[in-house]
Amino acid sequence: MGINDERDIEANLQIGPTDQGMVRLFITAGDLEIPMDFTPDEAEEIAEEILSSARLAQKAAAKGKNKR
Repeated sequence: MGINDERDIEANLQIGPTDQGMVRLFITAGDLEIPMDFTPDEAEEIAEEILSSARLAQKAAAKGKNKR
């Protein structure tokens, strides 16, 4: 399975600071809970990757609309 494979799974994502000075991504799906802690620097890198991916996805969506 890859990033482009669709799945019928509902999940919830929460993001926030911990009392230990980390940034936590907390993912829940059914009975599954995944806490993922990152340093503030790592969290900023992840945020940059998300923004970059969003921009690329917007460009891909615009190209798809232009082909119609």
